[in-house]
Amino acid sequence: MADNALTVVVDEEFAAASGRLVDLTQHEIQALKTRFNLADAHTHQHQSGSQEDIVARLPKLWYESEDNQQSFMEQKFIDAFFRLHKQPTAARLGKTMLSYAASVSTMVAAMFLRRRGMSVSLIEPCFDNLVDLLKNMDVPLAAVDESVFAELDGIYDGLRRTVTTDALFIVDPNNPTGFSLLKDGSSGFEQVVRYCVDHNKTLLIDQCFASFALADKNVDRFDVYRLLEESGVTYLIIEDTGKTWPIQDAKCAMLTTSDDIYSDVYNLHTSVLLNVSPFVLNFVSHYIEDSIDDSLASVGDVIARNREVVRTGLAGTVLEYIEPVVNVSVAWFHITDPNLTATRLQQILQEAEVYVLPGTYFYWNRPERGERYVRLALARDPGLFAQAIRVMSETLRAHA
Repeated sequence: MADNALTVVVDEEFAAASGRLVDLTQHEIQALKTRFNLADAHTHQHQSGSQEDIVARLPKLWYESEDNQQSFMEQKFIDAFFRLHKQPTAARLGKTMLSYAASVSTMVAAMFLRRRGMSVSLIEPCFDNLVDLLKNMDVPLAAVDESVFAELDGIYDGLRRTVTTDALFIVDPNNPTGFSLLKDGSSGFEQVVRYCVDHNKTLLIDQCFASFALADKNVDRFDVYRLLEESGVTYLIIEDTGKTWPIQDAKCAMLTTSDDIYSDVYNLHTSVLLNVSPFVLNFVSHYIEDSIDDSLASVGDVIARNREVVRTGLAGTVLEYIEPVVNVSVAWFHITDPNLTATRLQQILQEAEVYVLPGTYFYWNRPERGERYVRLALARDPGLFAQAIRVMSETLRAHA
């Protein structure tokens, strides 16, 4: 098939799919009705032994939350979270705002950008709800390709050539690719921060998958907040617990900013939300402490096991595994058959009761590029996950 003919087919398939489902979240809603849901990156695995002990103590945690002030539960959570994440500077700052979900924190950040009339360059690929939240707030958007950050020596100049907006928004580790500036220790982040300071850009960072960097022995987190605070850069950082522990979507997100904009962002934040449930904060805090005790083994071991299953189980099919920098809770695959699109492959697998996400929506600026990729979620019960990969492998081989 000629390249231009394939492009027409891709565009028609994507347009048809988009007519039914307009974003990845709508795909994930459909996946929740499917036998093998490998779509959303939420945690669906069972509890570890020590986590079962936490569940058994839920009545006690309920009354404990009733008997303490809201501020006590908030500080308990913040202290535990930043201790796990090795961010002592953040723990001391006293300017972290809590909400129920990263989407709420991102919405507040988008409100801030809109209020100041700022445009933003957003990394591509990324999860498309970041795009939607910014667009829904009428924030002008431009794309900055993830490849700009690949080579340490080229980051500063790459941003200087690419970014023409008022702000830069990156996701690290990135969803779906698992790319991270942590591959260069602090040096990659230093290049980004230096660029933003030199060119008066506001820096936004989504670190919702950062726990997987802690669980990955090949990388290590440094004190990101110390770098930001000492640089003088204007920044907003979003973090979240929702992708880490299997706690039925009980979660808390955090938004932390530089001093120069904290008052403005705080006023926007309080227009949206009073507080997060003290019970949820107490509940999640115990899971954080459990992960401090086991060095995130309950999180990392399941992901590592399922990653090996998907890597070996799909070897030799049309899906080529792409090695991530950080072993996040999703796997990113390249489709090697030039005549097979992600839209069509997702449909084929859905007919076999396996739901994966097509890459089209992650490539929010150029969806045709995303037709070469699919994403699988790994935070699943290993037994069910192994069954899903067997069905998926058989289906792919049957359609080869």
